[in-house]
Amino acid sequence: MNCRDRENATLGFKKDLDRGAVQETFYPWTLTVDRWAQEGLPIEQLNQFDRQSSNNDYAYLSSRSTEWYYHFEKFFGFDGVKRITVWYPFVYEEKLLEKHDDHEVWQDTRGYIVKRVKGSELEHVIKPLVTCEEDWEQVKERAKQEIEKYYTDEAIVKEFSHLKAGHEAGEYSIRLNIPGFFWTPRDLMDIEPHMYAFYDYPELLHDINTFMLELYLDKVIKVLKLIPADVVYIMEDLSGANGPMLSKDHFDEFVGAYYKRLIPKLKECGVKHIIVDTDGDFTNLIPNFLEAGVEGFLPLDVNAGVDIVEVRKQYPHLKLIGGFNKLCIAAGKEAIDKEFERIMPVIRQGGYLPGTDHQVAPSTSMQDYLYFVKRLTACMKETGNEL
Repeated sequence: MNCRDRENATLGFKKDLDRGAVQETFYPWTLTVDRWAQEGLPIEQLNQFDRQSSNNDYAYLSSRSTEWYYHFEKFFGFDGVKRITVWYPFVYEEKLLEKHDDHEVWQDTRGYIVKRVKGSELEHVIKPLVTCEEDWEQVKERAKQEIEKYYTDEAIVKEFSHLKAGHEAGEYSIRLNIPGFFWTPRDLMDIEPHMYAFYDYPELLHDINTFMLELYLDKVIKVLKLIPADVVYIMEDLSGANGPMLSKDHFDEFVGAYYKRLIPKLKECGVKHIIVDTDGDFTNLIPNFLEAGVEGFLPLDVNAGVDIVEVRKQYPHLKLIGGFNKLCIAAGKEAIDKEFERIMPVIRQGGYLPGTDHQVAPSTSMQDYLYFVKRLTACMKETGNEL
C-alpha cells in the first residue's frame, strides 16, 4: 500500500490495514527546528530544499516550503505528504511610511498600518486593511488585479504540475490549504473589529465571503482538476479555550452557508476528506460543521479541553487529525506512552491520523520526538482493529 492509499484508507475508516498512515499535523516551531539542528538534525542537507522558493512574487499559489517540509518529515520516518496552498489575494509590499526618534510607521504585508517601537518587538495596529465598505471596495479592486496577474491557468500549471506524477504514483498524498470564511474577514479587519462587524457590517462580511467563494470556485477547482488533493483543510481558527467565537446562527449564516456551496464542488474534483483547522474548543459547533459538509477537524487542542475520545463517542464517523498533547512529548517517554494509551481507542476505530495538537514546542528534545514517532508507528498497526 502506497502513502496516498494508506492515508485515504486510514481516514476512510478502513479495516484490516497492516498499519495506518504515520503523519504529523503541523511542522514544528522554527525555534524547535533550531534546537534540533544542535542535536543532530541534518539541517544543511535539508536546506538544499529551499523553504522560500516559489514561482510567483507573493506565493498566492504556493508550493513554497513543500519540498523542505516533505524531506524534513521523511527524515523522521513519516509517510509522504506534500502541502500546498491557495492563498487569498490580499498581500502587500512591506514599506516604511514614517520614521520617528522612538518608533516607525510601516505598511506590513497584510496592508495594515502599524507602529513599531524601536528596541522592542511590540507592534501597534494603527489601521487594519479594511474598516468599512469603502475600504473593502478599494481592496477588492486591487485583489481583482492580483488575481488576473497571479492566478492564471499558466501560473497554476507552473506552480503545481511538478507534483502530479509522484501523487498519481502514490509516493505522497497532497494536502491543500485554503483560508476560510471566518479567517479571511478577520485577517482583513483585525480581531475585535471583525467581531463587531457581525452586527455593524453584515453585508460587508457577506461580500468578502462571496468574493472568496467565487475565487475558490474558479481557481481552487482548476488546481484540483490538475492535481486532486486528498485532503483539503480550511483554516478558520474560530474558537478559543472557552469555545467558539461566534454563535451557531452566525456560523450558519456567515461560514456554513459558504461551505455548502464550496464543499460539493471540491468533492466533485476528487477530494477525499474535507477538514477544518481551528485551535481551541470548537465542539459546540460540530453539528453545524457537519450539516455544512465538513467531515473532520485538526489539530484538536488538548489544552483547550478537546478530548478526542469523548468527541468520537458523540460523533463516531468524524475524521480527526492531531489530538496528541504536544506537551507530553517534551515531558519524556513515560508521558508519551501514557498519552498514546489515552488516545488508543480512537486509533483502533480508524478515521484518525494521530499527531501533535499544534506545532511541537522548543522545549522538546529531538530524542524524545524520535521516540514519539517510533511509538506512533507502532500504535498505528492497531488502526482499524477495534474489538
